[in-house]
Amino acid sequence: MSKKSAGLLLYRNNSGRLEVMLVHPGGPLWAGKDEGIWSIPKGEFQDPEEPLAAARREFEEETGMAPVGHFIALTSVRQPSGKLVFAWAVEGDFDPAVLK
Repeated sequence: MSKKSAGLLLYRNNSGRLEVMLVHPGGPLWAGKDEGIWSIPKGEFQDPEEPLAAARREFEEETGMAPVGHFIALTSVRQPSGKLVFAWAVEGDFDPAVLK
């Protein structure tokens, strides 16, 4: 069975400008890699955990913020490795100074 990953794209309207929150990928695969790499907060999960529950859990683990709001399902993507990535967008406010 191929791996699965789930994550959230937090966005906000800041004085008419769309802003999104991205993070640097972590873990041993990314250690010492290009600091220019950004991604949505996400992580792997296994059955029976539901993809949206995994996305919310991973978001909170990586940012320290519990996501709330209306979650908009985005198109799933299968990466060249075979991993299936699920993603949702959710509107919310955030202060970069207080992120984990």
